[in-house]
Amino acid sequence: MTMSSAPGRRSFAKGALAGAAALFPVTAAPGSASASGRRGAPLLRLPAPTGPYPVGTRVLHLVDHSRHDPWEPGIGVRELMVTVLRPAAPCPGLPRVPQLTPGAAGVFASLAHLVRPHLPSAGVDWAATLTHARAGAPPLPGRRPVLVYSPGGGDARTTGCSLAIDLASHGWTVVTVDHPGDGSQVEFPDERPERDRVRTTVLRPDLDAAVFRTMIDTRVADLRFVLDVLGLDRVGVYGHSAGGTAAAQALHEDRRIAAAVNLEGYLDRMDGELLPVALRGTDRPLLLAGTDGFRDARLDRSWAALLAHAGPVTRRQLDGTGHWVFTDYAALVPQLHKAGLMSAAGRAAMVGRADPRVTVPAVRGLVRSFFARHLPTRPAGVPRGAGRPRGR
Repeated sequence: MTMSSAPGRRSFAKGALAGAAALFPVTAAPGSASASGRRGAPLLRLPAPTGPYPVGTRVLHLVDHSRHDPWEPGIGVRELMVTVLRPAAPCPGLPRVPQLTPGAAGVFASLAHLVRPHLPSAGVDWAATLTHARAGAPPLPGRRPVLVYSPGGGDARTTGCSLAIDLASHGWTVVTVDHPGDGSQVEFPDERPERDRVRTTVLRPDLDAAVFRTMIDTRVADLRFVLDVLGLDRVGVYGHSAGGTAAAQALHEDRRIAAAVNLEGYLDRMDGELLPVALRGTDRPLLLAGTDGFRDARLDRSWAALLAHAGPVTRRQLDGTGHWVFTDYAALVPQLHKAGLMSAAGRAAMVGRADPRVTVPAVRGLVRSFFARHLPTRPAGVPRGAGRPRGR
């Protein structure tokens, strides 16, 4: 895999396999007797974070009473589920949090091959995958710069936990946001008369421009509400696909966002109308990161419109990869392929053919280095779990 940029090219392959064993440990997960999940399903593993801090996690249910839900107006309010990931004090005895709860995993098992047709329709225990964050871990003291994540259209915030946890392990507080209605499945703390406990996506393969406009406008409003309710200022925002589109447009609309990363999101409204950020440009740093496996004329046109403006905008391309290399699928899909649950063509279509021991560090390094320049954390100076360094 190489990374392309104008005017030159540089390779990420050299040295990328170093430390791969630490990223992808071969030991079974805590509490498991083997490398298999329920009913002999393969136990899928997420890569370990690389920063000096352990990571704690907390889930929040946020309610915006000023808006109706655009997908289900009968709900009467706009509800969001978010996860807050923070650098934590040493917490070796606390359990690792699963990527999906049993309730969400059960729903996703029936949706996976519909939302992402290359995924298997059976044979995966989606509830067995553990993240590297721990519930109840006490956060390190002090203020730290905050990054907010928006997942791709049709995806839940849980598909981006590996990158988010890695960023938190390097000193950022990371807030991952679900967008109910277009996310594959969003689990709430309880059931209401107007909705089930787990809401599923309304998106269909025949997505049209009107639905796309509603999705992006709603996501931008969701991100700005998160900043409001959590009292955040001078933050970074990053997102994948539709989440990247929303991150770039939110940067344009909200001065509280100091920098943003668009991981392969279009900058138009699907009908050819450019988003305001592409029409007018930006005076704050924005990274456009894409893949050669997804690149098309629409993406080039909308990104070129933004790049034509003078401003701190950079474009990078990961070669030998596919659209979902920016998500947890970068690590999970090759495991599914190896287990015989996905075809080689399906793997290539989703994440490309490059080795995840190369692609995962490349994506992490790209996003982390961008935010380290524009929203730096204090240097850690200590190994993981060796103390409580002062925060910002």
